[in-house]
Amino acid sequence: MSERKRIRTPGIEDLPDIPGSGGDVGGGIPIDAEVRVHDARADVPDEDLDRSLRPPTLADFVNQTQVTEQLAIFIEAARRRGEPLDHVLLAGPPGLGKTSLAHIVAAELGVPMVQTAGPALERKADIASFLTSLEPGSVFFIDEIHRLGRAVEETLYPAMEDGELPVVLGQGAGARTVTLPLPPFTLVGATTRSGLLTTPLRDRFGVSHRLEHYNADHLALIIERSARILGVEIDSEGARTIAARSRGTPRVANRLLKRVRDFSQVKGTGEIGAGVATDALEMLEVDAAGLDRGDRALLDTVATKFGGGPVGLSTLAISIGEEQDTIEDVFEPYLLQQGLLKRTPRGRVLTQRAYDHLGLPAPEGAASLF
Repeated sequence: MSERKRIRTPGIEDLPDIPGSGGDVGGGIPIDAEVRVHDARADVPDEDLDRSLRPPTLADFVNQTQVTEQLAIFIEAARRRGEPLDHVLLAGPPGLGKTSLAHIVAAELGVPMVQTAGPALERKADIASFLTSLEPGSVFFIDEIHRLGRAVEETLYPAMEDGELPVVLGQGAGARTVTLPLPPFTLVGATTRSGLLTTPLRDRFGVSHRLEHYNADHLALIIERSARILGVEIDSEGARTIAARSRGTPRVANRLLKRVRDFSQVKGTGEIGAGVATDALEMLEVDAAGLDRGDRALLDTVATKFGGGPVGLSTLAISIGEEQDTIEDVFEPYLLQQGLLKRTPRGRVLTQRAYDHLGLPAPEGAASLF
């Protein structure tokens, strides 16, 4: 069950008043912190969770069988010992189910889950407020954990290894450190850029998994399950049509399913077959390779304005009216994965496959760049 809770940081009000501390503990630990808590032990499911498209159990989580099989063993072993699961790191591109897996881990363990994101933890006080508020055995989920600041990250080290939180009281010569014991917990970190994690933080995770893109068959299974939850009639060919254009990502598959559902209810009978799915996706400008208008605009710009490249990232960003980070994080990963674009020391270059997809002839001399 999801609910909003006001959680009071325990134990801090009992610390002695140190002159010069200004009532500020550990750099400003807030006495009250509002957090999002998911209690997997609740008997009555929330209506929002009933409608959720997230898989509720490891058995429902398709495609990543190597990950789910290992997690099932580790979770069962931890439950038999009566101990919290070792800290878990989940890496991989966006939309592959890292957050869903964190929810499943909490549900399988039968413990609450507290969720936050790396950019939201700006000070040591922020992370301390969360840690001291955890119930024993809780799952503490930090999304985009690679975006933690260095000071906040270092606060996690003793918490992960020793279950302790050092708090500095006072300032200058009168300062002293008080160590607060923490309840046992499992930290689950999710990252889309594991290369940005520092080695000390990465080494403190006892379980580490990387999620990979899904094939069309597995995406079709996800779409059929989501359609049942949404109350949408869809046949296998309709599901496969959507799956083929979902970029190997369940999040994209579910988003396209909802838009195809809208199209079918307005322009069709409400049932989704291959024809309806194709018409809807063409209206959405998602082609057979899963490219949308933005992807094709980027490829077309490189092909027509810059002769296929090489073209620098900043020049390309200005040409299509996007930020450089958007190109690197949103457009390029899928284009590179599909072999439509290459990164070279001199800039971005189209491949022969990109010209074939655009229906354009490759310029003379471009073969030397492929």
